[in-house]
Amino acid sequence: MTNANAKITDSLRADFGTRGYLVMRGFYDPAADIAPIQEGIRQVLEVICKKYGVDAPIETTHDAMMIAYPKLIAKNRSWGGEVYDAIKQIPAFMRLVTSITNDEAFKALRPDSVPGIAAGGYGIRIDNPGEEKFRAQWHQEFPGQLRSVDGVVFWTPLLPVTQDMGPVQIAEGSHAEGLVPVYEDDAGAGKTGAYALHLDRAEERLARYKHVAPLTNPGDLVLMDFLTLHQSGHNVSTTPRWSIQFRYFNYLEPVGIRIGWKGSFAAGVKFADVLPELSVRREAAE
Repeated sequence: MTNANAKITDSLRADFGTRGYLVMRGFYDPAADIAPIQEGIRQVLEVICKKYGVDAPIETTHDAMMIAYPKLIAKNRSWGGEVYDAIKQIPAFMRLVTSITNDEAFKALRPDSVPGIAAGGYGIRIDNPGEEKFRAQWHQEFPGQLRSVDGVVFWTPLLPVTQDMGPVQIAEGSHAEGLVPVYEDDAGAGKTGAYALHLDRAEERLARYKHVAPLTNPGDLVLMDFLTLHQSGHNVSTTPRWSIQFRYFNYLEPVGIRIGWKGSFAAGVKFADVLPELSVRREAAE
């Protein structure tokens, strides 16, 4: 990664501190960093389609991700879970997650920090049209990830994101609220784990902020503070939205030190067992 855009200046750090997010255009090299991940996904989809006898085009990465994958899950939705688990183990994806460029970006945003990568906090999302069960509603990253309050989400698309695909929505400046209590509810859609977390008095809080939903292309990077309120947009298109997320955190942050940098749901731990003061009863939340 030698992209000249992969540098966070003092001015950009100040913007991040004010807004709680940054959009870095062309941060990654689409050919060197993203294309190998796309090809890895194509190869995995080729194997799984052959395994289950699904006749779908897999000659190109675009056809595999935008045509073959929807055909696969149309036959059996659980096969999509097999894809989801497999593709996060692609070497090119892991190289992106652990790139020194990300370390440098985190340290530029958090001077004098000691960065860590949240185990279980990295993956490739596939947001299918109209699928509410796995859509992340408005939330802060910390309750679902823990590790450290001082953390940053790295979000980058694998294919161009259009408005109807539901780009990530961000409440600008909302990290200034500090930690927001949450409660659990499946929202009538069978949501579990971090997907079932809801912000205390969400509408009241969200009304205070400008909402932005940047459109992005492969190579672009969206960075968000662990306390910035954000959600997955509603995908009302006819194709899935493919994106990468991973999380860096600061080992030196006091809450992280106190909890021993424990993880949350992805680590088999409920945040309420680690930080019960963040949990509220639903009746109180309403």
